[in-house]
Amino acid sequence: MPEALADAYARCRDLHRRHGRSYYLATRLLPAWKRPHVHALYGFARHADEIVDSTDAIPVAERARRLRDFADRCTAGLRGARVDDPILPAVLHTAAVFALDPADFAAFFDSMAMDLTVSRYADYPALLSYMEGSAAVIGTLMLPLLEPTDADAAREPARQLGLAFQLTNFLRDVAEDLARDRIYLPQQDLARFGVMPADLYDAAARRRATEPIKALIAYEIERARAHYTAAAPGLDLLPGPSGTCVRAAYALYAAILTEIERADHDVFTRRAAVPTHRRAALLTRTLLPHALR
Repeated sequence: MPEALADAYARCRDLHRRHGRSYYLATRLLPAWKRPHVHALYGFARHADEIVDSTDAIPVAERARRLRDFADRCTAGLRGARVDDPILPAVLHTAAVFALDPADFAAFFDSMAMDLTVSRYADYPALLSYMEGSAAVIGTLMLPLLEPTDADAAREPARQLGLAFQLTNFLRDVAEDLARDRIYLPQQDLARFGVMPADLYDAAARRRATEPIKALIAYEIERARAHYTAAAPGLDLLPGPSGTCVRAAYALYAAILTEIERADHDVFTRRAAVPTHRRAALLTRTLLPHALR
């Protein structure tokens, strides 16, 4: 492997290890030759996210320019051009190996650009429009790597799992997103429970959720679980290690919702995380029955 390509894969693996702990752990269940490709997709998405979420000291216009430059290099690379970038050689190599759809990359960049200008979503359809590029396409980009037994049947469950994972992240990271002046809970849902945006900021400052906010979070948890339910039929379409990997990721991410419930739906007191002993027990319960088949 050329040095630049090996370095790009190593950078992606490092980004994955540092920022995607549950997902990284699940990836260890894949064959060794597939793991770098998963790291490449994660590292690519994380790098774009870091451009968007750069410190406030960098003006929005400059972040937008950097994102456009990254997107333009990616698009050129997908068309066969040579690119000079620390991350892109890995994802472009992965895209070539698995014939990934360039339209998924375009949709991803569209959603990343939205994060620079949109900080509120009127209702759930509006949020879903954003999540199409930021989450659903990540599921479809991953699908060829997982080699499902029926790619057409697995496509919608893969999209749903991407949506489920992102909604889980949104609920876990409400306080972190508020610090960037972003609210990924639909405004229509806030109004349904009598919560104003100012109430969220106040709860973040106090590090304590009010009862209406807890009710709102409980409502969004059920919405996330509906996506997990819609994703579940796809698990049986993933053979061998692919099924093991995705079942592990499914279980670990869904358990974050349980941890939020254990905290009485208060996402401001602490960031929800699954303790190590619960992770181990959860993985044993989830994976052992399939290992014994």
